[in-house]
Amino acid sequence: MQAYKLRGKIDATGNLVVVEPVNMPPGDVEIIVLQLPDAVVSSPDPLIQSEEAKPKRKVTTKIKALQAWFENTEPVSPDFDAEAARWEALKEKYNL
Repeated sequence: MQAYKLRGKIDATGNLVVVEPVNMPPGDVEIIVLQLPDAVVSSPDPLIQSEEAKPKRKVTTKIKALQAWFENTEPVSPDFDAEAARWEALKEKYNL
């Protein structure tokens, strides 16, 4: 799989417009969109707005660089099985 980095815009109707030529053979592609930091604005989508207004968790850590990351994460559900998750990851990694 080859990766290409292209510039584009989202128009007023919500369509992705690539603003530079693409030197690729025809066929299906998978698109990953990263919004540029200077273009981030409040979303008109109420679901996204409600997530932005969500209160932050209070987590204390000695590693200050991780403090904001911990505040924005969801707590682990009580029925989470770490051993099962570890086994699933190993099966996927080694094609077991």
